Amino acid sequence: MPQGLESNGLNIYMAKTSPTNVYEAYGKQFHTDFTKFLQMRSKEVVHGGSMVLTFPGRSMVDPTSEDSCALLGLLGQSLVDISREGLVQEQDIISFNIPMYTPCENEVRNAIENEGSFSITNMNNFKVNWDPNDTDFTSMNDSNELNQIHGKNTAKMMRAVLEPLLASHFGNSIIDVLFKKLEKNVAEYLSKKKPRQFFINISMTKK
Repeated sequence: MPQGLESNGLNIYMAKTSPTNVYEAYGKQFHTDFTKFLQMRSKEVVHGGSMVLTFPGRSMVDPTSEDSCALLGLLGQSLVDISREGLVQEQDIISFNIPMYTPCENEVRNAIENEGSFSITNMNNFKVNWDPNDTDFTSMNDSNELNQIHGKNTAKMMRAVLEPLLASHFGNSIIDVLFKKLEKNVAEYLSKKKPRQFFINISMTKK
């Protein structure tokens, strides 16, 4: 985890209400970790060998862009919602932050070039709907019935990724309620707009 996130309040990730030092701490931790990752992989890959990476990122420099933090923001809101019902203590939310980072392409490129072991062969990006089962990439707004389905599927996807982390901090007893609340919050969000997750795909060659 980045250091110095105590000022992030009830946010569990970078958010528009996060102070500047939170963005800086997350960005610094990404640079440190990704540089170490490249250093370790450079010991395994032969000269001229290739490596391909695909990972979540964001489409712009702004760390609070929608494709960076909207979905995790809804998870944080879901935690706040159930805290108002007495199921979670606010202090437990304050002490919890998601240990991940969605970099923009420039951050990734700069880290690779500064570390120096690899040359970039190709870098591109793609977007996917929040609901992994939603293959409609033309509609920017869906019916209420579809929003409910997308909300449920998105919550399932988030649960598959984050349940162990959340259960270890908040306990198993709140998990079902939390993701039911997230399902509702995502459906409401999707009734207004249809955002997509941003992914970075990059191929590199060992120098």
